[in-house]
Amino acid sequence: MLNLSGKNALVTGIANNRSIAWGIAQQLHAAGANLGITYLPDEKGRNEKKVADLVEPLQPSLYLPCDVQNEAQMQETFEVIQDKWGRLDILIHCLAFASKDALSGDFSSVSRQDFSLAIEVSAYSLVSLSRYAKPLMTDGKRRK
Repeated sequence: MLNLSGKNALVTGIANNRSIAWGIAQQLHAAGANLGITYLPDEKGRNEKKVADLVEPLQPSLYLPCDVQNEAQMQETFEVIQDKWGRLDILIHCLAFASKDALSGDFSSVSRQDFSLAIEVSAYSLVSLSRYAKPLMTDGKRRK
C-alpha cells in the first residue's frame, strides 16, 4: 500500500461524491496524506457546506475557498498553505467547467466566449495553480 504519511496534498475540484477528485481525496487520505481541500465559493454558500459535509470523514487540515478565475483568491489559498503547512507535496487538479449553453445543442454553435471560459477553468487553471504551488513544492528543501 502507498504510504503518504507526512505529505501535504491539496485537492481541487470536489463537487460531489461522483467527482474524480473525491475518489482521489479518499485514496490520499487512506495513504496517510495530510489533506487540504478547496471548494468553489458561491453567493449562498451551498458549495462550501456541501463539500464540507462530504469531506468531513477525511479530516482535512485545510478547507479553503478557491475560485480559479479570481487571482487574489488563488494567491490567498497558497499563502494559507505556506503559513499552515510550510510546503506542498501534491497538487491534484480536477477542475472542469462549461456553461449550460456549451453543453447542450449543436457543438458547432458554441460561442467563443463559452469555449474560452471552459478552457480557462478546465485547463489554464492548472497553469495558474502550478505557478502558486511550485515555490511550496520544496520536498523539505529551500528553493531560490
